[in-house]
Amino acid sequence: MVHSNKRKLANILMRWPHTLRPAQTLWRRIVPPWMTAGAVGAVYNDAHQILIVEHVFHPRHPWGLPGGWMNRRESPAQTVERELREETGLQVVVERPLLIDSTAFLPNHLDIAYLCRALPGEIRLSGELLDYRWIREADAPPMFAFHETVFRLAADILDDRE
Repeated sequence: MVHSNKRKLANILMRWPHTLRPAQTLWRRIVPPWMTAGAVGAVYNDAHQILIVEHVFHPRHPWGLPGGWMNRRESPAQTVERELREETGLQVVVERPLLIDSTAFLPNHLDIAYLCRALPGEIRLSGELLDYRWIREADAPPMFAFHETVFRLAADILDDRE
């Protein structure tokens, strides 16, 4: 687009900004998103141990952090809260983002990790999980690389707090 045409379009949109929203909405309905996203939580308890869970559907590395796929109109932090509630029954306080990265085995996918504090409550595992453990870094089993990195970042932060 020639510069003068872009300027004309920008001026029109500045005068009538409400005209852009329907076009964006229509475009999003016609063209599917080009990225998917998932969110995991590095959840810690009062003893500064981190929660790991054994996943049914991850046969190569069954142990990892709880989390899942983002739903439409859901923030990554909301995803972590929802997934933890669904998978473990835990309520958490999402404290801060830890890492955002793409994955090697899923093209066009982002993983987002948060540090979360578990609120008091009993763990009730969903059908997606086999077991859980509260552990320190030295006791961590092999996990997907992203989960291992997030686990180490969270452990370092918790060590600094002690």
